[in-house]
Amino acid sequence: MMQKIRFDHFTAFKDLEINFSPGINIFIGKNATGKTHILKAIYAACDISKSQKSFGEKIYRVFLPSSEQIGRLVKRAPKSTQGSVKVYRHLIDKNTTIYIGLTISNHTKSPDNAITQGNVKTWLENPLESVYIPVKDMMANAPKFRSLYNYREIHFAEVFADIIDRAFLGPLRGAPDATRKGLLEILQRSMEGKVVSKKEEFF
Repeated sequence: MMQKIRFDHFTAFKDLEINFSPGINIFIGKNATGKTHILKAIYAACDISKSQKSFGEKIYRVFLPSSEQIGRLVKRAPKSTQGSVKVYRHLIDKNTTIYIGLTISNHTKSPDNAITQGNVKTWLENPLESVYIPVKDMMANAPKFRSLYNYREIHFAEVFADIIDRAFLGPLRGAPDATRKGLLEILQRSMEGKVVSKKEEFF
């Protein structure tokens, strides 16, 4: 279970700590205040537990900073500054809290030079299933996007490639269990329709 997230001079935040409630958490705020940055940081931390990528590399690919320098994610200041993000989760079966963190300076160019902190080994040994659904409608671009993203230099954050990869996974074997069936019914009621996939096209 995700427990909290802490930012220190990272992207939009000078100093912010958010403790999550059990269940659903909703972020409400004006545009350009950092709501998406919170979600992206949480997603990056969750995804590496499955992909086994480095936290620095995933943060870099999810945020896609200007000039391709990860140090641009440090909140701007008139002098040399360090920024960090830490994501905490509670392992229910072990009754313990672990975290993974990343520290960079505004001079850090490559994610390879970012400093990863925390319980990295334990974090990677306890996978989390996660998905980030971007605001941009990527399903319409899906048929050609995956190979284009994999083999060409195009300016898209990795969240777009990730959601398409998940969307094109085939259905699980067997009949849908009660949880999945219930979620599907909620989604279909909310959008007053159904999602159908035919030949890599979504309707």
